[in-house]
Amino acid sequence: MNKYLQSTQEAGRDFYMNFHQKGKVVMLNLLKYKPIADYTNLENLKPQTEISGKEAYELYMKYTLPELEKAGSKLLFHGESKNFLIGPEGESWDAVLLVEHESVEKFIAFSQNQDYLRTAGHRTAALEDSRLLPMNKSTLGVV
Repeated sequence: MNKYLQSTQEAGRDFYMNFHQKGKVVMLNLLKYKPIADYTNLENLKPQTEISGKEAYELYMKYTLPELEKAGSKLLFHGESKNFLIGPEGESWDAVLLVEHESVEKFIAFSQNQDYLRTAGHRTAALEDSRLLPMNKSTLGVV
């Protein structure tokens, strides 16, 4: 089974082309934590004692939330999850986040911000797998 922790250049280009000039973008994050966080090649961030992937992700969020707010973005929802009600059996996620960004450009600027990048390694150490699905407001005329 493939694991997904970073976007590809092609996916980034498609994201920009599909969402550029469409206003706010909401990112659906599906997260699966490692049982034990892996700080290989991240010694500058490594805690003194071994921690779980969930604890490493909590550190990531501790440092990331202020940077999100500075960028005009906001965390809309964070919750725990497990198995799908409708979806593949055997596929499960530990957590779900919804993060709203003012625009694609602001999201890209945030993701390249040096203050954010300085501690983003906690995310790498924390996650076994993830999905990031960008969405914009529906044009169906429904809420």
